[in-house]
Amino acid sequence: MLALAVALTGCQTLQEEHKPPAKPAFALEVEGPDDVRELLQQHLELQRFREFQGLRDLEINRLIGMAPDNIRELLATLGYFSPDIEIERENRPGQIPVVRVKVQPGPATHVTDVEWRFQGDIATNPDADVARQRTQIQRDWLLEPGKRFRQSDWASAKTEAVRGLTARRYLAGKLADSQADVDPFKQGARLGLTLDSGPVYRFGGLQVQGLRRYDQTLMVERFARIERGSEYDRDTLLAAQQRLADSGYFDSVFLYVDPASDPQDAPVQVQVSEAKMQKVVLGVGYSTDERARLSAQHTYLRIPGLDWKATTKLSISQEDRTASIDLLSPPNEHYWRNSISAALSNTDYADLNVKGQSFKVGRTRTSDDGHDDLSYFVQLERNQESSSLGSQLTSATMLGGSWVRRRFDNDSFPTRGWGLGLDAGAGFTMSGKQYPFTRVGARALGFVPLPTGAGRIALRAQGAAVTARTEAPVPASLKFLTGGDATVRGYSYRSIGVTTDGVTVPGRYLALGSIEWQRPIVLDGRPSAWESLVFVDSGSVADKPQNLSFSTGVGVGARWRSPIGPFQISTAYGLKDKKMRLHLAVGFVF
Repeated sequence: MLALAVALTGCQTLQEEHKPPAKPAFALEVEGPDDVRELLQQHLELQRFREFQGLRDLEINRLIGMAPDNIRELLATLGYFSPDIEIERENRPGQIPVVRVKVQPGPATHVTDVEWRFQGDIATNPDADVARQRTQIQRDWLLEPGKRFRQSDWASAKTEAVRGLTARRYLAGKLADSQADVDPFKQGARLGLTLDSGPVYRFGGLQVQGLRRYDQTLMVERFARIERGSEYDRDTLLAAQQRLADSGYFDSVFLYVDPASDPQDAPVQVQVSEAKMQKVVLGVGYSTDERARLSAQHTYLRIPGLDWKATTKLSISQEDRTASIDLLSPPNEHYWRNSISAALSNTDYADLNVKGQSFKVGRTRTSDDGHDDLSYFVQLERNQESSSLGSQLTSATMLGGSWVRRRFDNDSFPTRGWGLGLDAGAGFTMSGKQYPFTRVGARALGFVPLPTGAGRIALRAQGAAVTARTEAPVPASLKFLTGGDATVRGYSYRSIGVTTDGVTVPGRYLALGSIEWQRPIVLDGRPSAWESLVFVDSGSVADKPQNLSFSTGVGVGARWRSPIGPFQISTAYGLKDKKMRLHLAVGFVF
């Protein structure tokens, strides 16, 4: 009996699957401009009721009679308040009736005026910075006079205004009132809104959840850098969250302030999930610079007795073979971090092979917003340099420092802004007679937006110099080569240097520049995740400034906005080498 019941159930299900689709009560045709037609076809009540079975003619006619009001309500969301609507029904013998809707939306309504009203602290606080915040909210308003009025834009503009209010100081700010006074005869809309800021909020102490192995002051407060008593700022909160996430000590981090807390001492809730104490990462990669690459990295987050992080790495590619260890302390009370690093390397610099040993001790500090880096260090270099011209042992000690400032609109895929980096150092060669030397460098990158749709121009420049007596044996690892994916495209990796008797080695002076036109690729009328590139790169390396002779590459390419950053593929022609080369690059770092 059970088997029979199952079989009968299966037969019934099979019959239902092959049952013809339900016949609609009537057909619906909509005529009008594209935006109007799409809206009505999706939301018109006639569209919903046509699927009802058994509708009589009287009920269909009643729905047709109600349709104009429904259409006007829908068109009002697009800013059309004086449409011409025509609805007709066509009966066909033996077929379902056809309801035809014809709409001429009329002129669109535009914003004529915006009236602002503020309540709470923002309305009465005499602080000049509060006045600037109030002005900025109005300046960032999305529906200024002259723009077309749409319900969706009206809602979005109000949401953004509240976001601007609550971004700083006024965590509990809200929209107290809003109105849109539409004149359908003049096709104008007068807008008004009232923002209530409430009181000023100030950061309280950190309340941390999820911390098990680490000291709260050492690992959370010094990375977060949120000063108790300072005014609430959303960007400060997000920057603190990003610093904690980037520290490597946590798998997940979430910071928030509860608007229901005491405005004068609002605790910062910190929820963390600690990362595993040790981690091993194995990597396989490929680039047009280094070809195939293998790597293995071990991270130990807390060296016993030191609380320092240790990172040991082995990397092997066609050009470089390196083993290194880096030790990094947590921030101190002034947010400086101490570092110690050592490395053994076997590197091919053009036609020169260098077996190197490096040791560095230093300190580094990143600004609260993460956009500025400052560091200073003592570095020891020892190289065994070999080429077809012979070999030599070089070594040097250098005291140096670096400073980097970034002002990009996006850290992963910038479209505007600039970056500047400066390096300076001085030291002595240690092989044989000691000679003093200096090493300085500067690099800059800027993005200049072009008119809408035309993309942007990326400008890049770099210069560096090692100054010393001609006979001073400065280690090759402190000198310069260029060429490749990130410097001068159209030339192979580190192929541009000082050439003597057919052998290319690093030089003491470096100069390079690049100009690149980046333009969005439009698909279906909209900018896609792809961009086209047209560029010119040029660079030179020499032992004397007057001997700089530039190698230039010209090319085209494409860039994809991938989840991990820009992925770029380009082809470039080296004017000096007279060769075409393919270049691949992933990510953005400055």
